[in-house]
Amino acid sequence: MIERSGVRRQQRRTLEQKGSVVRFIFHYPEVSGYDGDLLDTGPLGEVAVAAERAGFDALSVSEHPVPGARWLGAGGHQTLDPFVALGYAAGATQRIRLLTNLAVVPYRNPFLLAKSAATLDKLSGGRVILGLGAGYQKSEFHSLGVDFDERNALFDEALDVLPQHWSGEPFSYEGRHFSARDAIARPRPVQDPIPIWIGGNSALSRRRVAARAQGWMPMTGGGELNATARTPELGTVPQLAAKIAEIRSAAVQAGRADHIDLTYSYSDPALADPAAEADRHREAFAELNKAGVDWILVSCRSGDAAATFEFLAAFGATYLNSNTPASTAAH
Repeated sequence: MIERSGVRRQQRRTLEQKGSVVRFIFHYPEVSGYDGDLLDTGPLGEVAVAAERAGFDALSVSEHPVPGARWLGAGGHQTLDPFVALGYAAGATQRIRLLTNLAVVPYRNPFLLAKSAATLDKLSGGRVILGLGAGYQKSEFHSLGVDFDERNALFDEALDVLPQHWSGEPFSYEGRHFSARDAIARPRPVQDPIPIWIGGNSALSRRRVAARAQGWMPMTGGGELNATARTPELGTVPQLAAKIAEIRSAAVQAGRADHIDLTYSYSDPALADPAAEADRHREAFAELNKAGVDWILVSCRSGDAAATFEFLAAFGATYLNSNTPASTAAH
């Protein structure tokens, strides 16, 4: 675990660098349609250590607690539990940020979501980034007994509840399916607040980001993926830049002074060999940074641990080791 004073020093350094450095997230590999051992792509603790050593700023894992067979057959994937997995990764590392990408808000009572995030933040020394989404797989909603049509209302309830839970002070909240009266929840997280990054490309998602979150995680990947996830296509980099500017302007108009982080999932197939076409990738990263992107997420579709570790080492040597040392903190 990192001492809090060390985290705060690194957070200050990040604020001083704000907007000048692209930070990179390594997403733990999830192979489409995979039915083997989920750790075949590399023991999670060792992958987290290798990502940290390579210079990555964050490690992310996704969430699908009970995916449907039809979706898996069409290219979907299994996942680990994000909070358990990131807690395990936290114990093996010292500085790398821990990102849920994404935790599906309506799947959980918001107090359980808040408790998981606060516990992970406490145990990791303040390294959590809570990536949240409203969810899109009807079959999972049905399996978990959650009304799919209520997902946006449940999402907004959670955005109300999270900061109250994390405050460590008495609070009351009347939800659709619960009633909390004069509750006090501990532990307080190390961060105040834990950064919340909201996923999705819709106008509603962008409004939520501008009003209530610390980051936006738009979905990239093309029309088929966007249709499956029930979210509009993101568009070109100039169109993305316009959306980023719109979000940040709306946040300022709402009286906010904090920076809103922007992530972009970079999925160019040529990146499978990080050293190949490196100049082209650097130009793409620079273009995204100019558009307003702060964090770039990459992964490798490896089916074995050796390929994962080779990717991490090559990406670090090609793009990260010559950069300013990666920080532990979000903006």
